[in-house]
Amino acid sequence: MANEERSVGIVMNGVTGRMGYRQHLVRSILAIREQGGVRLPDGTILRPEPILVGRNENKLAAIAKEHGLDRWTTDLGEALSTAGAEIYFDAQVTSHRVESISAAIEAGLHVYTEKPIAEDTEAALRLGRLARDAGVKAGVVQDKLFLPGLRKLKRLVDGGFFGRILSVRGEFGYWVFEGDWQEAQRPSWNYRAEDGGGITIDMFCHWRYVLEEIFAPVRSVQALAATHIPRRVDERGDTYDCTADDAAYGIFELDGGIVAQINSSWATRVFRDELVEFHVDGTEGSAVAGLRRCRVQHRTMTPKPVWNPDLPAGEDFRSQWQEVPDNDEFDNGFKVQWELFLRHVAAGEPFPWDFLAGARGVQLAELGLRSAEEGRRIPVSELSL
Repeated sequence: MANEERSVGIVMNGVTGRMGYRQHLVRSILAIREQGGVRLPDGTILRPEPILVGRNENKLAAIAKEHGLDRWTTDLGEALSTAGAEIYFDAQVTSHRVESISAAIEAGLHVYTEKPIAEDTEAALRLGRLARDAGVKAGVVQDKLFLPGLRKLKRLVDGGFFGRILSVRGEFGYWVFEGDWQEAQRPSWNYRAEDGGGITIDMFCHWRYVLEEIFAPVRSVQALAATHIPRRVDERGDTYDCTADDAAYGIFELDGGIVAQINSSWATRVFRDELVEFHVDGTEGSAVAGLRRCRVQHRTMTPKPVWNPDLPAGEDFRSQWQEVPDNDEFDNGFKVQWELFLRHVAAGEPFPWDFLAGARGVQLAELGLRSAEEGRRIPVSELSL
């Protein structure tokens, strides 16, 4: 007997943007459809049916035609009232998110959204309360937890490899072209604070869940935010003033005395193996984890370097580290979390990354910006809905 199938309509807002289109529509929802759907515990096959929403009619029509989709609109209200629509997904600019998510909740749809879920902590908490009171399920994208390199790092932590963890040093970023002699890789709104831009609000939301899910809760933040490139050229070729930060340098104190230092920058040229890397030191061993790779050095294999600036370095330090094996198959991280959220909605399976988790990310970003403005270390308090 064939497994029963049922469809779930997903209103996808912001699919004309880079992340909404590439990671969420193509590599997640369409990839899930191509694999035959998501199997639920009772054997039912859940098949996602996207309903595309955006502001640019021509772009929406082109995307729909390219992928054989027939449901799209520039009217969010129309999309939310579409027959069979059960889930609303938001990948818009941050400044439009709260209003759209609120409308989706009021329409009775479950909500899955990119981060940050709001521009400030109180607005994020209001969304959480709204979802709770409406009885709808809500989730926030926490994609970096599903990166192969960080999953290997989490395996090391859970296995006690590090002994007592001392510190975490993170480097993230790359050079985003100014838009004059080469086209910028990121939309111009990222560099305008009035449109919800800024690397602190973008990346500190990530660092909150990475630090807390892999290592320990964050108890304080001290940050310096900078706008290194003051003027850029937008998509129309017009020069504009950058009002948001393009680099953030943060120090985070975690439970257990762990100190985390993470640099985030859109104004740095990459001299490392991957666009993001975390170097973790512990009493028993160290690791360096990126998007895909993770390498370790145990205390029994640690060499004894001697500082001597008068001679050239005689050791190949990178060769003294060992590669952590995959020991698993790693699917696209966005797709994996989409499958978890679909099972959460359709079968009630656990999904811990709710709007409260999203609010914690916004809180850390907000406190980071406040720390930068006031030039001081700021404690991170507990949040609740």
